[in-house]
Amino acid sequence: MINQFIDFLRVVKRYSAHTVLAYETDLNQFAIFLLTTYELNNVVEADYQMIRSWIVQLKAENISNRSINRKLSSLKSFYKYLIREGVVKSNPLSKIISPKISKRLPEFLDQSKTLFLFTEVKFDDSIEGQRDRTILELFYATGIRQAELINLTIDSLDADRMVLKVKGKRNKERYIPVGNHLLQILTLYIEEIRPQMVGSNKNSFIFVTKEGEQIYPLLVYRIVKKYLGMVSSRKKRSPHVLRHTFATHMLDNGADLNAIKEILGHSSLAATQVYTHNSIERLKQIYKQAHPKA
Repeated sequence: MINQFIDFLRVVKRYSAHTVLAYETDLNQFAIFLLTTYELNNVVEADYQMIRSWIVQLKAENISNRSINRKLSSLKSFYKYLIREGVVKSNPLSKIISPKISKRLPEFLDQSKTLFLFTEVKFDDSIEGQRDRTILELFYATGIRQAELINLTIDSLDADRMVLKVKGKRNKERYIPVGNHLLQILTLYIEEIRPQMVGSNKNSFIFVTKEGEQIYPLLVYRIVKKYLGMVSSRKKRSPHVLRHTFATHMLDNGADLNAIKEILGHSSLAATQVYTHNSIERLKQIYKQAHPKA
């Protein structure tokens, strides 16, 4: 049944490969727990107490509440699927209370460090270095996700309309505005830098490796980590930090929250509202530093 559910997520729901893998990992972990602890080889037969004991074991292994909640979310979706398919009559997770988690604010670069990154940091003079700068410029200028950037093709950029067509989660398409600065950088890269990397390889992806193949997640992560490490001492230096930076700076400079939501491709406003907390915390710090009676 797990395999059928995973196929359902992949084919019918059209979830991303990353999301599908997360579901599969969580469900397989639960299946292994049932087998080793209860000698039960059918997850369909699991009950409330078994799920509770799994949570206890995860806590004993120092798994964070956030990760436990994600695993429970995978289980809930799985059992909802089983109910809909008529395999089970009730959901054993209906009485499970998810562990409380503290709110974690998105990490981002402040505007001075971001400015330093693009004006003072020296990127490699090689064609790979120029590609890397284009990648960072694109992340910060659009708030695009890593997977979305990797899958951009030449046709994604409409230079005349100054927009970038992006295929996001669940294959939902959206258009992101492209300013003059980014348009010049992208046009230069596509017309002059990329042809030197692609060579005889005829793929249409905008960002490629030095062998001309589509760029891959680990390489993008290494690129971003390398250059963010030159301006920030934060432990987290992933592409998502630049997405958070984009959204926070937009909000700080007066952008409408709904507009940020559309650009980021969030399905609900609640996902975007987390950035308001960043701005509030920043205002608190400024107040404490500047007001005589703070």
